[in-house]
Amino acid sequence: MASMKYLAIGNSICPATVEVSDKSGCVLDGFSFRSSNFTRKRNVRDLRIMSVATHQLPEIDVAPPSSREKQSDHGDWNHVAWTSVRQERWEGELAVEGEIPLWLSGTYLRNGPGLWHIGDYNFRHLFDGYATLVKLYFENGRVIAGHRQIESEAYKAAKKNKKLCYREFSEVPKTDNFLSYVGELANLFSGVSLTDNANTGVVKLGDGRVVCLTETQKGSIVVDPDTLDTLGKFEYSDTLGGLIHSAHPIVTDTEFLTLLPDLVIPGYLVVRMEPGTNERKVIGRVDCRGGPAAGWVHSFPVTEHYVIVPEMPLRYCAQNLLKAEPTPLYKFEWHPDSKAFMHVVCKASGKIVASVEVPLYVTFHFINAYEEEDEDGRVTAIIADCCEHNADAAILEKLRLQNLRSFNGEDVLPDARVGRFIIPFDGSSNGKLETALDPNEHGRGMDMCSINPKYLGKKYRYAYACGAHRPCNFPNILTKLDLFGKKAKNWYEEGAVPSEPYFVPRPGATEEDDGVVISMISQKNGEGYALLLDGSSFKEIARAKFPYGLPYGLHGCWVPKK
Repeated sequence: MASMKYLAIGNSICPATVEVSDKSGCVLDGFSFRSSNFTRKRNVRDLRIMSVATHQLPEIDVAPPSSREKQSDHGDWNHVAWTSVRQERWEGELAVEGEIPLWLSGTYLRNGPGLWHIGDYNFRHLFDGYATLVKLYFENGRVIAGHRQIESEAYKAAKKNKKLCYREFSEVPKTDNFLSYVGELANLFSGVSLTDNANTGVVKLGDGRVVCLTETQKGSIVVDPDTLDTLGKFEYSDTLGGLIHSAHPIVTDTEFLTLLPDLVIPGYLVVRMEPGTNERKVIGRVDCRGGPAAGWVHSFPVTEHYVIVPEMPLRYCAQNLLKAEPTPLYKFEWHPDSKAFMHVVCKASGKIVASVEVPLYVTFHFINAYEEEDEDGRVTAIIADCCEHNADAAILEKLRLQNLRSFNGEDVLPDARVGRFIIPFDGSSNGKLETALDPNEHGRGMDMCSINPKYLGKKYRYAYACGAHRPCNFPNILTKLDLFGKKAKNWYEEGAVPSEPYFVPRPGATEEDDGVVISMISQKNGEGYALLLDGSSFKEIARAKFPYGLPYGLHGCWVPKK
């Protein structure tokens, strides 16, 4: 435990005394909280902050580039967004610059990879890192922040053995001999060697449990949203089996919907889980219409009455999974000849009510979907929006850490757009894929989206996402999309890498964009802060500086105060 006592001096918050110790009583390094960039509207005097730092992780610390990942002459290896987190655990109150709305009461959780090194071994890809869960607890205009490593079996084994022990997105444990390699293959087919590193998303179930997720089913881990403690595995009680699922289930207070790709007989199970249970029940099944394997389903959209199942030509590849070194598309293969499809399944009956061929596409994240109706209230089409990468799977390679850390000013981020699928209900064999608004409105970058959750599956106007201020190698602005007005409002700060903008509606609001947008910002100078934007004007209303910059994170959720 540690006690940090702070004194307000002018425009700075300076630690009067800083002592951090682990459970053995060993004193660890302290941290500077000096901030003189802004005039504070809240006066924080003699603030006592309790912090915890169980381990500083010297075995998973910032390491120099290995021989396989050389830094370019002009690259920025040390941007905190792509640098392993300094310690395993921390918590403390932040000084607020600006004013946090008093109605904002609850916890924002953000999950994502945060440790990309074991000793002097550097992971290859952004998606390989061990999960770092971050919280921002808001109450009465104050904010308490904290972070902690998720105690997956993969993470604990890496700490104990000081080496990779499970298969990550692009990483495979090294085997000592041929017999070990054969054993590793057997473990792969059984799922034993697949990671449970839940580094992708975090959701609050209808019964209140909070679960961190990744694409492996075994990587479903229950956490405490207050302490960030790892409570244990989320064990599914059904017999559906399978090794993987969508990393982004649809979760509301009344249901949990997800897709289970079938890697043997290419297709997808559409399943539902009721609040308070761990049992998934099958709604229906969609067989793939093309390709040697199921298409990747990182996410999918729903409407009030339907589940939309995307079948991308970027398909799972068992052969790539067996290889000791990654291929350019990792566990996937690009099959443009297999075509692309969108399927629509009725939630009530489980029947496929539409299945159409669409232009080729690549997307990680769907934004939302809704039903178009005629004058008599009959559904005539499904509209489904996504962050679409112009059918270019090269975005996966751009997310190698070497590429992220070696930006030299060249504009290398592939273009992306808001792709809008139109799926007709008139029996047509083909659907459409259009661009919902001019991509130049958001710098031709588009990913990491959120909406007002009250508009999930309904016709909506606004979305929030990460866009681009060119030149760049990664999305570096926050953008508010007006899909009716076909315009965007953008937030940008030089050298900043913002994480997913998460919209929290104001209680009792009647306007779709009445609320706040929360994002965590990693700065080029090694610092970082939590940012709050007004959901309507998209102007900054508050920021709260972290004691040190945190690495880039992926997806979050909101847990209202009980």
